[in-house]
Formats: sequence, C-alpha cells, structure tokens
Amino acid sequence: RGTPRNLARLARALQAGEVVGVPTETVYGLAGNALDAAACRRIFRAKGRPANDPLIVHIHSLRQLPEVAQPNEAALALAQAFWPGPLTLVLPKQPIIPDVVSSGLPTVAVRMPSHPLFRRLLKQTALPLAAPSANPFGYVSPTSAAHVVAGLGTKIRHVLDGGPCRIGVESTIVDLRDPRRPRILRPGAITRAQIEGVLRRRVAAGKSRSDEHRAQVSPGLLTRHYSPRTPAVLHEEIRPAAIQRAPKSEAWVFITRPTDVRGKNIFWLDPRGDLRGAARRLFHVLREVDAGGFTRVHLERARGDGLAEAINDRLQRAAARA
Repeated sequence: RGTPRNLARLARALQAGEVVGVPTETVYGLAGNALDAAACRRIFRAKGRPANDPLIVHIHSLRQLPEVAQPNEAALALAQAFWPGPLTLVLPKQPIIPDVVSSGLPTVAVRMPSHPLFRRLLKQTALPLAAPSANPFGYVSPTSAAHVVAGLGTKIRHVLDGGPCRIGVESTIVDLRDPRRPRILRPGAITRAQIEGVLRRRVAAGKSRSDEHRAQVSPGLLTRHYSPRTPAVLHEEIRPAAIQRAPKSEAWVFITRPTDVRGKNIFWLDPRGDLRGAARRLFHVLREVDAGGFTRVHLERARGDGLAEAINDRLQRAAARA
C-alpha cells in the first residue's frame, strides 16, 4: 500500500536499480530508472519483452520533458492540455536516455501519468521511470495489483497496490517527430478529435506497415498483443444463432449485456454498453475467460468513434494470429 514508509522504501529500490510494479490510470506498469540501462534491461528480462519494443518514460513534471526529449510547440500544446493523463508523445530523445529504452532509435516515448500514488512515487524517486505494462510480454495487460502478482510475482520483488485502474486501456500514443505531420500510433482514452482540437490540424490515425522484427518507434504496435491464451475470433456483430450452433466450450464477449442469451460462457464489458466502463473492464474480462478454460473466445467489436477506436484496437490485436 502507498504509505509514506512504503513509498520511501520503493523510491530507494528504484534509485538502486530495482524494478517495481506500479499503478497508473491506464494499466499497471513495471517501472525502473529510465536513466539506468541495467535497470531497464531487468524490465525486459522480467517481462520476456523483445528488445525491439521500446519503453515509455514517465515523468512527474513538465520541467523534466526537455531533460529526456526535445519538445516542439505541438508537444508542449498537447502536454499543457492533457498532462497529467493518458497521452504519450514520441519525440527526438536526449543523449541521457539509454539505447535500451528506445530500442536503439533516436526517439523516446514520454508521458506524465495522473495516478496520484504513482505521481508521489515519481516525485520521491526524483527520476524519470521507464515502465511498460507489468505482465508477461504479449499477454493481457494488468489492471490490478493482483494481476501483476499473478503474472510476474516470481520475477519481481515489489508491487505498489493503487487499486483498480481507472481507464483500463493503455495511453494514446502520438508521433510528433515531425510536428507538421502528427500521427496517432496507438489509440487510447485521449481521442483523435481531442488532439485535433488542440493542434488545430488533421491528425492521421494508424501506422505505416513496418518490419516487426525491427525496432518499433513506440510500444503497442506489434500485430499480436494484449492477447489471452484462449484462441480469439473478432466479429463485427455476434448473433444469437451463432451462439446456439457453437459448443458450450466456447466463450462470447459482448460490449454490452445481451438480453437474448444467457449462460456461464456469456460475458460482457459493461451492463449498459458505456464505452468507459467497457474499456475499464476489457482486460479483466479477458482474464476471466482464460480462467474459465474455454477452447475459444468470440469478441464483438465496439461501435462508434473515440474510445471505441481504442477498444477495437485491443480486440483486434488480441485476436490476431502470431
């Protein structure tokens, strides 16, 4: 728990090069000193994360941004509008950031989280902290301390319990290497419309095709990611007739609570279909499906823009074949 004594102990551990499971408003992260290459390599080892998938650097204050990256006017405008919050900016990096953090690229992904407990720890540690999601690489992201312990409990010594994550999906990532051509690399709770409203220009969505064996410009771009162990199939819409024809060993996940089907193999993300609730419960429900021992899980896409774009991005990657 986040007592002053525990926070002081965890700050000392981070300063000494250890890694710590931490709460954020998006998902739980596995944090280490972003300026210490050895500490960051411990993050990669604990997760089994490939070296071509870079880390996000978390800062406490806007004053730290020019210490780790080279901001431009567009970055500063978005930071003023949305930090602290679930927005990550990709910018040219400063030499102080080790190559292991950026997968050898000349850029770095940076954000300022809003979770109050993590912010207290960042301030007390007085370091930028690199932190990907605190789970085995490629698996469903953790949204509670219990998820972190279940996935990494034998590989890390410390987990800070900050309660369930408020948002439940990872941050929006905006590529601002060229501020004249901003691009959303990963959708999240900060929507494209919100970003365009601040920048007053069109923002492209998605990324160009790239070799997944090469260094990625930001996390969350690999085709298969956030995936349950249960094989998954993504549908535009799930109809009751399809469920009736399928074996009971298959699970079905709806955005909203269905009115015409029942059973232990029927799951939903939010009773009323509220997208904020659906995002918050997405990874929890995928873990429930895995725990149920089903042979296959069918996922229904969310409808709409904004947060639906982030939910569908995670569903698509969860169902992608390796």
